[in-house]
Amino acid sequence: MHRALTAGLGGTLSVTAPDPYRLILWAPVAMAAGAAAYFSWPNEPGPLPFYASLGLLCLASLCWGINRGALALYALVLVFCLSVGFSLARERAHSLGSPDLPAFDFERSAQLTGWIERVERLDGRARLLIRVHTLDHTDTPPHRIRIRAKLAEFEPGDAIEVRARLSPPSAPVAAGGYDPARAAWFDRIGLTGYAISDLNAAQVDASPPLSLALARFRWRLSERLQAQTGERTGAIAAALLTGERARVSHEDAEALRLSGLGHILAISGLHMALFAGGAYWVIRLGFALWEPWARAHDPRKPAAIGALMAASLYLVLSGAAVSTQRAYIMAFVVLMGVLFDRQAFSMRSLALAAMLILLIAPESVIEPGFQMSFSAVAALIASFEAYKRWRPEPSGTRTVFSKLTDAFAGLSATSLIAGAATGAFAIFHFQRMAAYGLIANLLAMPVFTFWVMPAGGAALLASVIRLERPFLWIMDHGLRRVMDIAHWASSLEGAVVGASAADPALVALYGLGFAFLVIGLGWMRVSGAVLIMAAMALFMVQSPPQMMISDGGVVLARFQDEETYSVTDRRRGRFDARVFLQRVGISATPERAALSCDSLGCTGRTADGLVLAVTGAAQALEDDCQYADLIVFDGEVSAWRKRRCRALVLDDVARAELGGAEFWVQNGQVVRVRSAQALRRNRLWGGGAET
Repeated sequence: MHRALTAGLGGTLSVTAPDPYRLILWAPVAMAAGAAAYFSWPNEPGPLPFYASLGLLCLASLCWGINRGALALYALVLVFCLSVGFSLARERAHSLGSPDLPAFDFERSAQLTGWIERVERLDGRARLLIRVHTLDHTDTPPHRIRIRAKLAEFEPGDAIEVRARLSPPSAPVAAGGYDPARAAWFDRIGLTGYAISDLNAAQVDASPPLSLALARFRWRLSERLQAQTGERTGAIAAALLTGERARVSHEDAEALRLSGLGHILAISGLHMALFAGGAYWVIRLGFALWEPWARAHDPRKPAAIGALMAASLYLVLSGAAVSTQRAYIMAFVVLMGVLFDRQAFSMRSLALAAMLILLIAPESVIEPGFQMSFSAVAALIASFEAYKRWRPEPSGTRTVFSKLTDAFAGLSATSLIAGAATGAFAIFHFQRMAAYGLIANLLAMPVFTFWVMPAGGAALLASVIRLERPFLWIMDHGLRRVMDIAHWASSLEGAVVGASAADPALVALYGLGFAFLVIGLGWMRVSGAVLIMAAMALFMVQSPPQMMISDGGVVLARFQDEETYSVTDRRRGRFDARVFLQRVGISATPERAALSCDSLGCTGRTADGLVLAVTGAAQALEDDCQYADLIVFDGEVSAWRKRRCRALVLDDVARAELGGAEFWVQNGQVVRVRSAQALRRNRLWGGGAET
């Protein structure tokens, strides 16, 4: 079943019939596509899409029944996985329904009692995640509430009471950007706000969840580890070993991000691989040195069991965040492959791990961490498989120098491949890329891999008998070298390359092309490369918005005779302005726009010729409607007045309907508007759909 397809450069590409045994590789891709389809649906989908997918499944089953060929089998399984992914995402979202709070008075403060579940940040007023027990004005409080408050002497696991001002989780600043309300929905956080009183100890007539005892243990372990590590690196060491990142300073976290080393702070595949892999290597070495036993048994089996126990311990101690769960599942699949004499580091193991994660948390598919971690591992596996086919046979005796050279070349290739695989996703989601990330990783990762994490793992194990200090001393000196590299790389001129935000459709196109490239064979890999190039070409030529208007009425644009973006009000909407500038690839603080102002309002002309008026005075509307193209009005304007006005009028009602809005302007006219509320208004986390 082969035929030749002319490659266009004089060669041929072998096109084979689909191999049913490779279905396991495409099943998670179809599941991920189905889950992503749910999240990109314009309205909260009812049962119709599910029934439609069932109909397609029946049609595919009929086709396979008539013609039991590989193509029909592929169609049947992939349609089934697509349907499963969509249904899992929908059921997961509906199962986490937030309690209805119709009688809750958001204008008044509320007294709440509960347990401190997690301290997320410790800069001044700490950001606390509270597991709620009772809440004023409602008999069915949300599962969790996030507030800012002074932590004082309290710690995770403590029962507290506090009076706070609360509101629903905020909407995204811009369309396609990070949606705090959606993230809060899947974290079961119903309200957010800030404390207006000090925390007080509470007597709660209920038993705290068992998870809070572990949270308290992790917090105290983090404090102990930090106290015994250097002042400069203690918070980072505690974050690596316990997952408690609340104490990491903003300067260190930013230096790691700008240098391309930010991934070491998030406990994920790298940390789990180093921890479990280190345990595997040490245990296997120990059994291998026991020569009588090693001759009769396979040292890999007890090593895999020990590594699995070490990974499980690290999962629990590090807080079991979603990224850590994902890394644990991948490590679990690999180690089980060792136990059952299967190839551990293979694309099938990765596919199985992806399917398990999508079954547990289908919302992960839209998270950057999921996309970046799986793309990096998939690219490494595909490259390793290609290298095994083409590598030359070793000749002669290898010297120590040649082994070190090969190790450095392998580390360089790993950093290059993983960086290339994740770089596009980083730009798509964060609108910036570390220009010196490859150099920083080549310098820092050997130190982190062979110095920091082994010492940290030993310190974590030795902490059971309180003998961790020598290992923490070693870890501290290694982390100093890593942080020196991070601060050096982040301080270089042009350390960060900015880019405009990508349309979600481009991310999907790139992801599909990437899957074709690393999973497919023959013509599919060529198709994947074409799709990737098409996505990148469209990304390069896309036009960023010229203006942004927040739901509070703050305008950010490039005005006439100004070289950079400026804002109509620097006191309000500072976060919104910062997000918009990041989405257009600019890292700067905008100045106040030089508008013509009087007692009734301000007017100005943008660089694209649009005449803007900002006012809150009704008497200014008549004049502004005569010559302005767009009016931002602080208040409410009647529908009759809007119809009589030649300008587009955005009053409080219109801005609330739009949310944060991005505008494309051409020749003084608005040609396109992208609203932050448009694709979420009728979703569960947008408050417009029934649970």
